[in-house]
This record gives sequence, structure tokens and C-alpha cells, in this order.
Amino acid sequence: MTGHFRWLHLNLADHGTRLWIAEHPALSAQIRELLLASETHQRALVDGDRIGCVLHDFERDFDVADTQRIGALRIALAPTLMLTTRLHPLRSADIARHRLERVNVATGPAQALDLLVSAITSNISDIARSLSNDVRQAEDAFLDGHHPPAARDLVLIRRRLAQIHGLLSGMRGVFQRLEEDEELPAHLRPIVEKLVQRLQSLDADILEVQGQLRLLRDEVDIQAAQRTNQNLYILSIITALMLPATLVTGIFGMNTGGMPLAQGAHGTLVASMIATGAAGITYWVLRWMGFMRQ
Repeated sequence: MTGHFRWLHLNLADHGTRLWIAEHPALSAQIRELLLASETHQRALVDGDRIGCVLHDFERDFDVADTQRIGALRIALAPTLMLTTRLHPLRSADIARHRLERVNVATGPAQALDLLVSAITSNISDIARSLSNDVRQAEDAFLDGHHPPAARDLVLIRRRLAQIHGLLSGMRGVFQRLEEDEELPAHLRPIVEKLVQRLQSLDADILEVQGQLRLLRDEVDIQAAQRTNQNLYILSIITALMLPATLVTGIFGMNTGGMPLAQGAHGTLVASMIATGAAGITYWVLRWMGFMRQ
């Protein structure tokens, strides 16, 4: 970065890095403890003109830019230094670095914090946009009736949306606590207020997509229930039609004396006609009683 402000992004998996942080004179004891702690829940603290935060971000692999794994990004912000640490590679650091390579604009702690959190929200916004498109395509396919969405695909989308909503809710809570902290440095307050509004807007978009997905799942469930009821209805009608015929064939299949039509040449034909007639009478009775749908 230009000027006297520096941003250092360090890997906590390195033992030397941990020793350097533990002995850094520009960091207070509370900030150092926050950077080196094993707890990963999102939180923030204000210590004079310095603040420390733990935010969540999506991890990345060497060959995959976005994963579904969430990692902790630890931030220490001082007047002339922003120190960020992580255990596993995070997507936001790459986005921030690429932005700095294009336009070098971060010249102070407020701008650096805005740049880093904007990188996190930008990545989440891209994921949310992709999930929204998936929901829209699934809805269009459902309405067309050609390729209805699979329940497993909808569950995966719902799980990802819930993950993002939890991440944004925790991050918004962190900046809301910073906003309400009277010891927050004055030069950081406008940026913190802007970040709270941005996180609220992004979380509202996620909730809107969740609402669309919920309606789609309800429609899919209703259609599946209707299809099941239709199948059960057809099966019930077939069973009702076959019961009299089954009774007739059962009677003529008994090995007892005095069985009618046993000696005639056309006994089988007559018995078949009786069974068919019984099924026909049953069908007429069902129609008369209103069980047969038009």
C-alpha cells in the first residue's frame, strides 16, 4: 500500500508467525490474544485506537476458487497497520489483492477495512447470485413441467443459503456491536455504519432467495402429494373393480361338491361373464355414488 499504512496477511500455521505476533509491540495483549486464539466464532473488540475482529469467510483450494468450507479471518487494525491472519487460504484475501493490483486506493485503516469486508461481501454476493439463478431455473423448469427439480438439488441450495445467512448474521452482529461501542475511533465509525447497511442489504437478498426457494419446495411437495394421491386413487379403483371378479373366481375355484357349471361345456365362459358383469356392476355403483372422477 502507499504511504505509511501497511497490510500484512499472515499464515497462523507457521510457528514463527505466531511468535512474531506474540511479541509485536504495536499490538495490545487483547489484540494478540484474539489473533492467536483457537476460538473461531465471530466477534470484535475495541482497545483504544485499535480494533480486533474475527470474521468468517469461505476458504479456497489451490484448484478451486470457492468452496463450502468456512474459515476464520482475524483482523487487527491500527492507525498505521492492518494485520490479518488465517489458518487456511481464504477467498477474500485474493479478491482484495486483485483489487489493489488494479487500483491502489487503500491509504488508511478505514479504507483498508472497507476493502477487506467488501471483498468478503463481493464473494458472497456472487455466490448468492448464482444460487438465485439456480432457484429461478428450477422454478422455470417446474412451471414448464419438462424437467422438474430434484429434491436433492433443492436441499443442497437450501443448505448453502442457510450457511450464507448464518455467516452474514454473525458478521452483521460484529459490526453492529462495533457501531454501538462508544470507544470506536471516530474515523472508523462512518465505514462501520456503511458496512452494517451493506451486510443488512445482502442478508435481505439471501432471505428473499430463501423465500423463493421455500415457495418452490412447497409447490414441488404439493405436486408430489397430488401425484401420489392420484396413483392411490387409481389403485383403489382398480382394487374395487377386481374384488367382485376375484370373489367369483374364488367361488368357482373351490373343490367342493355340487359346484354349478362344473358339468357343462361352457362353464368357464359363463363364469367369466359373471365375473365381468360383477366388475361392471361395481363400476356403475361407484359412478352412481360419485367415486369416479370426470
